[in-house]
Amino acid sequence: MGHFGMKYSLPSRELITDQIETILTAHPCDGWIGIGNCDKIVPAMLNAMVRVNIPAVYVSGGPMLAGQNNNDLITVFEGVGQYTAGKISKEKLIKLTETSCQTCGSCAGMFTANSMNCLAEVIGLALPGNGTIPAAKWINKEKGEYIINPERIKLVEKTASVLKFLIKNKIKPRDIVTKKSIDNAFILDLAMGGSTNTVLHTLALAFEAGINYRLKRIDELSQVTPNICRVSPSRPEIHVEDVNRVGGIPAILKAVYKYSKSPVHLDAKTVYFNQNIKDYIKNAKDPDGDVIRVGKNAFSQTGGLKILFGNLAPEGAVVKTAGVDKDMLVFEGKAVCFNSQEDALKAILKKQIKDGDVVVIRYEGPKGGPGMQEMLSPTSALKGLGIKAALITDGRFSGGTRGLCVGHISPEAASGGPIAIIKNGDRIKIDAIKGEINLLINNKEFKKRIKQLKPFKPKVTKGWLGRYVQHVLSANYGAIMDNVI
Repeated sequence: MGHFGMKYSLPSRELITDQIETILTAHPCDGWIGIGNCDKIVPAMLNAMVRVNIPAVYVSGGPMLAGQNNNDLITVFEGVGQYTAGKISKEKLIKLTETSCQTCGSCAGMFTANSMNCLAEVIGLALPGNGTIPAAKWINKEKGEYIINPERIKLVEKTASVLKFLIKNKIKPRDIVTKKSIDNAFILDLAMGGSTNTVLHTLALAFEAGINYRLKRIDELSQVTPNICRVSPSRPEIHVEDVNRVGGIPAILKAVYKYSKSPVHLDAKTVYFNQNIKDYIKNAKDPDGDVIRVGKNAFSQTGGLKILFGNLAPEGAVVKTAGVDKDMLVFEGKAVCFNSQEDALKAILKKQIKDGDVVVIRYEGPKGGPGMQEMLSPTSALKGLGIKAALITDGRFSGGTRGLCVGHISPEAASGGPIAIIKNGDRIKIDAIKGEINLLINNKEFKKRIKQLKPFKPKVTKGWLGRYVQHVLSANYGAIMDNVI
């Protein structure tokens, strides 16, 4: 986080997919099991499954257990902001770092890795429990002593028999991944308020599978899919282990199907001995009323993600409404512009950002960054400092981000997108209820600024990142390479 290495993070998804394709195709295999557990490994394996299209199953290492006092990764990042604001001592910050990520597994909240591990179940490429069965089991939490969770080991062992079934019956990933299964994935995502990165990765999976899937479809689903579950960072005291305790992902999807008008596709197939989604949710637990809330008690009657359009994002942008305070869902403020994450973070930590500001971070998209680095540091700093400001970017956020943070603004600045024409002091209005984001200047001035934009000069021209810049598409296509479509 916060240095040049993060520019390789999203591009590594394409690189990993290419590597898997290379190995599996060079050594003709009957089938394979993908084992992964972090942000880019998971979608890369799913993408490779549909690209190579031989029998395959994905299995994760499982989510981390929350640390002492329900601490997790975001506790530490927001702690940095609190320390900077003088709200906690250095000793307290050090204590947070020592008690937040104590076991193995993917970070304990509904961040990117866990969101994708959960979606993999509903897409149909992973077994029930893949997303929520914890990686570890406490022996002594106070001392940080744990063992590998026996339930997790059983799940991994079961994966082998599932693969054998798929090979015998010649069932391939593209038999599983269809428009219906992508719909189901986004319905789950909206219901549980997953990471905004899931939009990038699930769109990329759709295109890899030959499915033309548009952002507007997500918004259609959002209108009829209530947000019935909130997990850290949206609800800091609740973690993935709590979701597992109340029935896991089958319980969430069953609740959506039973208590809303969301079009869950029950006939969509899964790798689990060719069962369908109807079988997947049949014996799931009913909502517990706390972790999973339905009807009038739902966290919101629409989904936990919202797609925004407007003159700043003609091809779309995304915000995690599940992580936004109600009084911030409609926000208007003056722009404070930065052409990199690093410059924005310095300004935030120096307390140069005030309540009512809209922090604009541009030239951090797939081409502009390059690599669309995650920006957890500035968003966590704003939250930790307690500043009521919005943040908009053509880049992306960590799954741990919360607050009014609008990402994936498309087209990006490097492609001549309107985010490039914003000037300090301009008024920007964000309406996360209606799904709008607009620069409040007159149309004549808008067109004049667009015409005056100078061609973007790539920051990196050689090596892997240089090739990536030449071929990567905008975030509204999932930041895939141009040879995929």
